[in-house]
Amino acid sequence: MKTAAKPAASKSSAKAATKPTITPLDKLCNTIVGALDDNKAEEITCLSLIGKCSFADAMVVASGRSGRHVAALADHVEDALKKAGYYPPGIEGKDSGDWVLMDAGDVVVHIFRPEVRQFYNLEKMWSAPAIEG
Repeated sequence: MKTAAKPAASKSSAKAATKPTITPLDKLCNTIVGALDDNKAEEITCLSLIGKCSFADAMVVASGRSGRHVAALADHVEDALKKAGYYPPGIEGKDSGDWVLMDAGDVVVHIFRPEVRQFYNLEKMWSAPAIEG
């Protein structure tokens, strides 16, 4: 009994197989990091928390140059998340401008003034590897 030959894989399907998959977590982190980078945040770090805690899969830590810059960065992240279709994040500390904490679901965002960031040193506390990309 003869069987039909399988059609050769098309070039587009071969390319699709080698293309890295962007996960929903990657998309969320990229939205946050992009908003911070576009608005001149400093020392942006994205840490993987997978397997380290149950409340988030990633943490983004960044610095603003002043209290006003920290609050403005939080506004920009909030706007970017809304434009990308995410629920508005919970925000704490925007009035003081020293440290803003944002709950974006699977990602927690910390935006600090440099002195406050150095004091708390969250990256060392969580000792999590940085996410590349």
